[in-house]
Amino acid sequence: MKLVQINNEEIRKEFADKGYKLPAYDRDEVRASTANEPVWVHFGTGNIFRAFPAAVIDSLLNSSMYDKGVIAVEGFDYDIISKAYKPFDDLSLLVTLKSDGSIEKKVVGSVTESLTADFSRENDFARLKEIFTAQSLQMVSFTITEKGYSLNGPDGSLAGVVKDDYDNKCFPPKHLMGKIAYLLNERYKAGGYPVAMASMDNCSHNGDKLKAAVFAYAEKWLEQGLVDEGFISYLKDESKVSFPLSMIDKITPRPDGNVVEMLKKDGFEDTDIIITDKNTYTAAFVNAEETQYLVVEDKFPNGRPPFDKGGVYFTDRETVDKVEKMKVCTCLNPLHTALAVFGCLLSYDTIWKEMKDEDLSSFVREMGYKEGMPVVIDPGIIKPATFIDEVLNKRLVNPFMPDTPQRIACDTSQKLPIRFGETLKAYMAKGEDVSGLHYIPVVLAGYLRYLTGINDEGNEFDLSPDPLLSELTGIMAAFRGYKAADAESLKPVLSRKDIFAVDLYEAGLAQIITGLFNRMNEGPGMVRKVLHETVTNK
Repeated sequence: MKLVQINNEEIRKEFADKGYKLPAYDRDEVRASTANEPVWVHFGTGNIFRAFPAAVIDSLLNSSMYDKGVIAVEGFDYDIISKAYKPFDDLSLLVTLKSDGSIEKKVVGSVTESLTADFSRENDFARLKEIFTAQSLQMVSFTITEKGYSLNGPDGSLAGVVKDDYDNKCFPPKHLMGKIAYLLNERYKAGGYPVAMASMDNCSHNGDKLKAAVFAYAEKWLEQGLVDEGFISYLKDESKVSFPLSMIDKITPRPDGNVVEMLKKDGFEDTDIIITDKNTYTAAFVNAEETQYLVVEDKFPNGRPPFDKGGVYFTDRETVDKVEKMKVCTCLNPLHTALAVFGCLLSYDTIWKEMKDEDLSSFVREMGYKEGMPVVIDPGIIKPATFIDEVLNKRLVNPFMPDTPQRIACDTSQKLPIRFGETLKAYMAKGEDVSGLHYIPVVLAGYLRYLTGINDEGNEFDLSPDPLLSELTGIMAAFRGYKAADAESLKPVLSRKDIFAVDLYEAGLAQIITGLFNRMNEGPGMVRKVLHETVTNK
């Protein structure tokens, strides 16, 4: 059975007999309708997009509550389109791995067109301009990762491609954020039609990051005489262009070998795991957990698709911010990072296996309930206690989810300020002494131990990608071979507010973290010993 054969009645019956849900709508009609009057275009064609927003719209199409699809655009790894979209007629298979052991297999057909944001490809460039100048366009959304919005390198200076765009007055530019600004200028010139620019990335204040990047290009172009004042006014007018905040939550790991074997037994043929030249792992299928949340600021000046009928929450900005902080600072992301750091040190290959480890399971439970929950703000629409209970008792323990600590450990230096720094700041704002915290200092010490690149057995291991990896491992290399540190020698790391959101010396935690790091770094087995002592000596 191949995805591209689902229009064949015999193949459809074979899919259905094996429990696959197929599009119940006329895909050709939806494709034609969407092409003529595009409503939604999405940048970022990875797993989270296919498994969540695209699947929500697919469900609405199946239930006849909507009649338009989504146009998918890849702005970074163009091979995804040529290798994982075009060969399968833009179809994908969503394999939902439920915690009770059941599996749902659904063919998602809501993507009606796939393009690259490679402006050197004339047809794609022309089509993107056509889409952006269509009065019908309501929403441009993004899942491009937090790095996709950054115009700066790790040292804070302009990234090379952005500097080149600015210095050479590239119009159109090369950086994706410049391309988005360019396309918005085309929309402005075509009639100044309204549109929502909706980031759905898993990062704090995602809409503000998108807005800042677009405005940076627009204002540079105004200075260079490439756009007029009216374009800046258009961007500033929220009745014309909005940048709503959102919070997204759904785990969509790399394609998993166990899922491949299960699909092969069904006779499903499109199981090859594709590794692109940019090292993206993708496939014709996406494996994902069942739980999902998308909370969006309801600011859509030209209307929006009826996502709310598919379980998406639309609310005000303040509530989105509270939900995001609940998830990122307390109820999920800090637990994930703790499991990532210690999972790498203890040589685990999946999160669910870590949750069967009594020390690790107790550690993240106690950290979440005892140190996170006291400073969480209830957003109202989702109860923090319900959310964290689901995380700990349904999601992280799901033995069918192949998520790895190594994946979650990517970009840890960029995650710590939000995942732990905000909690420290919340305690400090209440006038409480953070030196009394029991679990968070252990995680931060564990991160230092992780940066030595030596696991708890005394062997080297591969650290996950991180923009500060070279710099930080260079500092921590001095303590390899189980060498002790003093608080002064760790100052180049522990004083950095860009990593921890606070100066840990000023917060009164540097000495504590240094002591914990030294204990973990005394020799093999000491990471485990410190973890065990932490959960048994509460």
